[in-house]
Amino acid sequence: MHSNDWLQLALFIGVLALITKPLGIYLTKVLDAEGKTWLDPVVRPVEKLSYRLMGVEPSKEHGWKGYTFAMLLFSAVGMLFTYAILRLQHLLPLNPQGLPALSPALAFNTAASFTTNTNWQSYGGESTMSYFSQMVALTIHNFTSAAVGISIAAALVRGISRHSAATLGNFWVDLVRCTYYLLLPICLAFAVFLVSQGMIQNFKSYDTAKLVEPITIPVGTPDAAGKPSTEAQTITDQTIVQGPMASQIAIKMLGTNGGGFTNANAAHPFENPNPLSNFFQMLAIFAIGSGLTYYLGRMTKNQAHGWSVWTAMMVLFVTGVVACWWAESHGNPIHQAMGVVTGDGNMEGKEVRFGIFNSSLFATVTTAASCGAVNAMHDSFTAIGGLVPMFMMELGEVVIGGVGAGLYGMLVFVVLAVFIAGLMVGRTPEYLGKKIQAYDVKMAMLALLVLTASILGFTAWAAVSPWGQAGLNNAGPHGFSEILYAYSSATGNNGSAFAGLTASPADGDPHYNVTLGCAMLIGRFLMIIPIMALAGSLVKKSIAPPSAGTFPVSGATFTILLLGTVLLIGALNFLPALALGPIVEHFLTLGGHLF
Repeated sequence: MHSNDWLQLALFIGVLALITKPLGIYLTKVLDAEGKTWLDPVVRPVEKLSYRLMGVEPSKEHGWKGYTFAMLLFSAVGMLFTYAILRLQHLLPLNPQGLPALSPALAFNTAASFTTNTNWQSYGGESTMSYFSQMVALTIHNFTSAAVGISIAAALVRGISRHSAATLGNFWVDLVRCTYYLLLPICLAFAVFLVSQGMIQNFKSYDTAKLVEPITIPVGTPDAAGKPSTEAQTITDQTIVQGPMASQIAIKMLGTNGGGFTNANAAHPFENPNPLSNFFQMLAIFAIGSGLTYYLGRMTKNQAHGWSVWTAMMVLFVTGVVACWWAESHGNPIHQAMGVVTGDGNMEGKEVRFGIFNSSLFATVTTAASCGAVNAMHDSFTAIGGLVPMFMMELGEVVIGGVGAGLYGMLVFVVLAVFIAGLMVGRTPEYLGKKIQAYDVKMAMLALLVLTASILGFTAWAAVSPWGQAGLNNAGPHGFSEILYAYSSATGNNGSAFAGLTASPADGDPHYNVTLGCAMLIGRFLMIIPIMALAGSLVKKSIAPPSAGTFPVSGATFTILLLGTVLLIGALNFLPALALGPIVEHFLTLGGHLF
């Protein structure tokens, strides 16, 4: 753990803090239909034309049920649209490699994945998806699913900031404005920057290069589909991927999507050429989620509250980074027991150009923010190093979280925190002048219980089923961690994986693809519905003036209470499962053996 690494961490947090306020102010203008931005002269006519073509009256707002129904309808149509493209890929244009259609289970998994902003990939992008599928089926969802998340967060914030009202905004207006004024212009600039760093952007067929030293693959080695080879093979050529990569990677990061153009994701030199691109990709992952905390403070006219929520997120984030970094820099205990001590820690599964710190930082950023992009293979992390990204997801993806999703997830914990505070002092709980009643607490708890039931339920099913065990690359506690990580990632709409898990086996068993797809849909929509019900309840309430007994929702006391609520609920829900996976694996590796 070198001083240079500490400086990089300080630089990352410092730059993030600096962009939080301007982004928050801009988000306020974007999410206010009457707000004026510098893009208005160009974008406003296109916005108005879009409303006319959609048949939307922008001044007509929705109640929570109408807003939720519009969001569900839009998402369902988008998912069916994507499923159709993937099933018909072989008949569609921009497929220079002649790639076949996806199987029904894989197409369902992928459509659910990109609709829910999860971007879990049970496939290798460069060997499965045509350029048309990458751009039209997947990248469009990268924009729309991110816009949906921001819109839901805006609706909840309106529910908190408004009083004695009935509406939360217009879903279609929020969706259009997030896309036109926020995501598209920033991604255009970001894609140009990425191209300047060496990322590709073209429509060429894949290139082929001759290997300097041919590689012999022995009999029994699994191929790309996981099927063991029946004879030895000598490889003399290397296929070099091409395609429209920069445009997809820009929204992949900014929209906390995470789905890579290539199977190696951000570890691939085309997707992440150098340390500078690596830094700005991590910053892009956190940017909008961080700005939304300032938007919260500005809308509720309590900026200290927004910064308190941001501070709680940063405390959890920095703790996770340091824990993961410490574990990886200390290396593998098994190697040390054998007398093999490396000076650079555990470099297995990591890019030399990024090293221990930037791999640990990226792993924590991407799982704290519900992004799922990776620049190192999490399956190769030490037991404690792998526990950190897993636990970040199991906290509910609230440490910055997905764009929008992180804020509305953290606000659920805020409601529970003020409820606990009210019980402790013997007063009716209040949040920014609104009384928190039984219905509000029930909706908040329902949102959290849905996530817990999905993660633990699917994990238990897979762990005791032949199909679940067949997909593992490891036995014992690490194998259990692969399953637990997969369903934590799917339900948390993250998308990263312990890559040892085979979700699409050679025999075509659909169980993992179908159950992971269902977990993604549960984690997205069955969480949003009670959150929107909570917003509908809060917006109707009147605001009571503060009194001597009002619990402040800013400052150190509130931040500590919020941290305690997040950690306590996360620990109570998942500590038993973590004890069966990474925790017991850690103690076994300290003993010098894995099983």
